[in-house]
Amino acid sequence: GDRFGRYSKYIIQERALPDVRDGLKPVQRRILYAMFEDKNTHDLNFRKAAKTVGTVIGNYHPHGDTSVYDAMVRLSQSWKMRFPLIEMHGNNGSIDGDPPAAMRYTEARLSSISTELLRDLSKETVDFVPNFDDETEEPVVMPARFPNLLVNGSTGISAGYATDIPPHHLGEVSDAVIKKIKKPNVSIDELMKVIKGPDFPTGGIVQGKEGIKEAFETGKGRIVIRAKTSFEKLRGQREQIVIHEIPYDVNKANLVRKIDELIIDRKVDGIAEVRDETDRTGLRIVIELKRDADRESVLNYLFKNTYLQVSYNYNMVAIVDKTPKLLSLPQLLDAYIRHQKEVITRQTNFDLKKAEERAHIVEGLIKAVSILDELIQTIRSSKNKQDAKKKIMNAFGFSEAQAEAIVMLQLYRLTNTDVKQLEKEAKQLEKDIARYTAILTSEKTL
Repeated sequence: GDRFGRYSKYIIQERALPDVRDGLKPVQRRILYAMFEDKNTHDLNFRKAAKTVGTVIGNYHPHGDTSVYDAMVRLSQSWKMRFPLIEMHGNNGSIDGDPPAAMRYTEARLSSISTELLRDLSKETVDFVPNFDDETEEPVVMPARFPNLLVNGSTGISAGYATDIPPHHLGEVSDAVIKKIKKPNVSIDELMKVIKGPDFPTGGIVQGKEGIKEAFETGKGRIVIRAKTSFEKLRGQREQIVIHEIPYDVNKANLVRKIDELIIDRKVDGIAEVRDETDRTGLRIVIELKRDADRESVLNYLFKNTYLQVSYNYNMVAIVDKTPKLLSLPQLLDAYIRHQKEVITRQTNFDLKKAEERAHIVEGLIKAVSILDELIQTIRSSKNKQDAKKKIMNAFGFSEAQAEAIVMLQLYRLTNTDVKQLEKEAKQLEKDIARYTAILTSEKTL
């Protein structure tokens, strides 16, 4: 019991469930961070996937290479992720369930939206912890400058908990976050004017507004996803049903096979044949009907007996303060807003400290240029750098940091233009400091 308890805690906190703040599971966060550290970003070239997998295993995630590569591939699949976080060159699988090429063949880089997930990571916005062998550090959570958990959704099965959060529309979720900031006690009905419901990467038609509302209120709710179909006329009074979008997470090859089996087993009357005509222009499955078939009843039969219609159960479980929780939509938004407040406060503190340090130096340099000749005399008469710094500090009242900057000055910096540059920089820094202080002192500005 004791051992199983420890194992379960690990599975829940550090494997199968996403963090409410950035919507990532640990393996996903480690993959993105490893690529970010290696400068494998969307504005630079693609890099072998095997190299990234090696870095992730060696530095952050001491598990099997296949599990890391599978997670990486999933982050790049446009039919699984509403906004893929990784771009991949080469075969990264398909909606028919084909396996991706081995990692030695594929290349990858971060997608441009991942940049927003990782933005300002270097500005002490989030906590870092030692990695598994204490060689380096990794982030506990990403700054996540967009609400990734709702936008990309998540799915996972751990011990005693499972999660199923569908993807939502980026614009709608962002609007909902803004609405929640402006009016913290906003009602579910008002939020539903903005977020209409889930937004699956594979399209389809979502049915059951009650189910969506229940899910937003309680974290659990059932909806139905139905394929998008239309009818086309053929020669000689015949028709065909054309499927343009299929439900989320449905394997297209299996769907076509199932319809084919129904025809062979004579379970459904009126279908002549089924063809998968999908090409690079888009998904297209054609069901050709016999001459006297009733198209509506054939379609309804297929909805009932195949994956042309599936039910999806919302189960919005995420890790909040190291604990798995079932969350309503307002709770999810609040958790995200709290995280953003903390990130921006920490980022502003970081920027403020940097700006104040630089302003102090610039002030020293401006003063130094005005008493240049005396300074040069003092430095020339000194024994070494340390002595020069001491003399400058004693004679002219500079601080340690300013003295360091003065003795490190290069000669070309002593031209007339440089003073103007310094004064311009001093003005800009003053503005920046005022802005940072305003953010830190006023909740509204923040």
